[in-house]
Amino acid sequence: MPELLLELFSEEIPARMQQRATEELKRLVTSELQAHGLATGEARAFATPRRLALVVRDIPPRSPDQVEERKGPRVNAPEQAIQGFLKAAGLASIGEASVVSDPKKGDYYVARIERPGRSAYEVIAEVIPQVLRRFSWPKSMRWGWQTFTWVRPLHGIVCLLDGEVVQFEVAGVASGNTTRGHRFHANAPFRVHSFEDYVKKLREHRVILDAAERAQRIAEQARELAAKHKLQLVEDEGLLAENAGLTEWPIVLMGHFDESFLEVPPEVIITSLRAHQKCFALRDPKTQKLANRFLLVANLEAKDGGAAIVAGNEKVIRARLSDARFFWEQDLKKPLDEMALALRGVTFHEKLGTQWQRVERIAELSYQIAGAVDAVPEDARRAAQLAKADLVSGMVGEFPELQGLMGRYYAEAAGTKPEIARAIELHYKPKGPNDTVPLVEEGDAVAVAVALADKIDTLVGFWVIDEKPTGSGDPYQLRRAALGVIRIVLENDLRLPLMPTLSAADELVGRDLRGAGADSTGPNQFFPPRVIQMADWNGRQVPQHLVDLLSFFADRLKVHLREEGARHDLIDAVFALPGQDDLALIVKRVEALGEFLETDDGANLLAGLKRAASILAIEEKKDKTSYDGDYDIKLLQAPEELALAAAIESTKQDTSAAIAVENFKGAMRALAELRRPVDAFFEKVTVNVEDQKVRQNRLRLLSQIRAATMRVADFSKIAG
Repeated sequence: MPELLLELFSEEIPARMQQRATEELKRLVTSELQAHGLATGEARAFATPRRLALVVRDIPPRSPDQVEERKGPRVNAPEQAIQGFLKAAGLASIGEASVVSDPKKGDYYVARIERPGRSAYEVIAEVIPQVLRRFSWPKSMRWGWQTFTWVRPLHGIVCLLDGEVVQFEVAGVASGNTTRGHRFHANAPFRVHSFEDYVKKLREHRVILDAAERAQRIAEQARELAAKHKLQLVEDEGLLAENAGLTEWPIVLMGHFDESFLEVPPEVIITSLRAHQKCFALRDPKTQKLANRFLLVANLEAKDGGAAIVAGNEKVIRARLSDARFFWEQDLKKPLDEMALALRGVTFHEKLGTQWQRVERIAELSYQIAGAVDAVPEDARRAAQLAKADLVSGMVGEFPELQGLMGRYYAEAAGTKPEIARAIELHYKPKGPNDTVPLVEEGDAVAVAVALADKIDTLVGFWVIDEKPTGSGDPYQLRRAALGVIRIVLENDLRLPLMPTLSAADELVGRDLRGAGADSTGPNQFFPPRVIQMADWNGRQVPQHLVDLLSFFADRLKVHLREEGARHDLIDAVFALPGQDDLALIVKRVEALGEFLETDDGANLLAGLKRAASILAIEEKKDKTSYDGDYDIKLLQAPEELALAAAIESTKQDTSAAIAVENFKGAMRALAELRRPVDAFFEKVTVNVEDQKVRQNRLRLLSQIRAATMRVADFSKIAG
């Protein structure tokens, strides 16, 4: 079947935009072809710095014929309605429509509209220009007199269907079968007639089409060149992909810099090489220390072997590393406490005050949390006071991604306690779903306390000022902060009830907003006083925004556990219980509940509970009353209901005892004892008997099944 080849040849496309562009091009073209009746086979998209390419296989020669029946007005409808129907259906006269008999609503007209299929050539010539005109780039531009926008000026379009040019024009550029190779090695135009021919001729003209192949070529050359000089490549997948997006014919070269620059922390050198020149760092495989050499990726095979390219990069890197060394030396002259004082002039958020105020809140909250994580409270407070100081350093000003890490270096240089210095670096963790968290068992209890305080202060603050994440955006990365709290608590198995901690953070934020903080200059003018709505939580009144924030944690916990294979409805079932804010215990309950429901006892008990809940819902609605409450043991008649009553009382006691010692598996075993009495009750006992006292008593007995299981989970939230 025919094959579609599309190439969009332009000026250089930024590397960071290429991956998304290939996915978008494939999605738009294939979806539009399918919408026009052309089924598509395998589709693959590619990008180099100067081109986007797409191949779509197995395109049928024509779209299928279509027949549509359009319902019209009644036979006796006004003439105006009939004329409107004829116009919409494309009929010349009403005689071309058929009449359908309907005894209830009356006879009406139906137009049978036949649309013949179109050739794939015709459809593609229509679809591709439409796709290009609405193609979305993060940033785009216009050129010349064109209103058409593209990421960079578009110079050529190749569009072939089974070797034949599909003719159209976009932005004054006509489609054809001609493209160009490498800008420096083979920039002369050449013709192609198929995808296979296209890939082959591009390679002959020094262009590797597949970004993955270019990345592999860079990695192989880099490792080989490093090994040749008895060095080891500092692996960086992101930098590898970026260099693949910057080159069409990558050539790896080695340069060096003055050994004296190695006095600067290695992360600074690696970051400077990557950020400024897209270069790879190298290390000594024996000592694991950085070497004074680097690898760069050129986009051509130079006649001088790359000597001029290397010299140019060495000159720029020498200047950049000189700047880095200057920042390092100047920053070491300032104590961290002096840097921290400068945070008074740095606004965190206009409604939440300065970074200094925030640091003071985090320090107090860290002190309060420290006991729960086996950290020394004074160390936690001190670490928090210094945690943000490096934000005003010259080095972090140049390389923001080094915040925290540079604070650790400056603290170590000043002789600060090691656990405090590490906490300054680690309190930002986890920075993403694949990042590690600080662990108490590895000696980082202080970092755990500060990391939790930092994230909780952020979350509470933005909930107080009502700037929460929306479906379309999360500019303050609050979802990541909540997930960070969850991961730190769970991976350290911490017993840290959230509501008291959130309440403590809320009090600190409120103090600053009211202007009552130690460093305050008065009430926050950007956030005037307001009435705080209160809500009941576990029998006490707390601010509504904290209840909302706890629900947000529940949603994030669902996402986290779902990625690990847990069912979200089980999380709902546990969170529905009163007073659930201990994340570690919630997860243990969910795990025990999941294991229980996988057993026959669990599955059958769930079915029985669903049946009991259904009967109660129907009867309570019919009687307009609730049957919650205790039953009268004197009205129990059948042996099965007596046995069920005894099992309920036994289960209440056993589950309460098990939960009191956090033995959730034991609580599930206690629930399993209900399974047979519940089954026997529904098999032998009729609930809706004529004797109303007996009927109502049996309904209350059913409600006590629900009450007994509610000590473990709200089974009404569980699917099944």
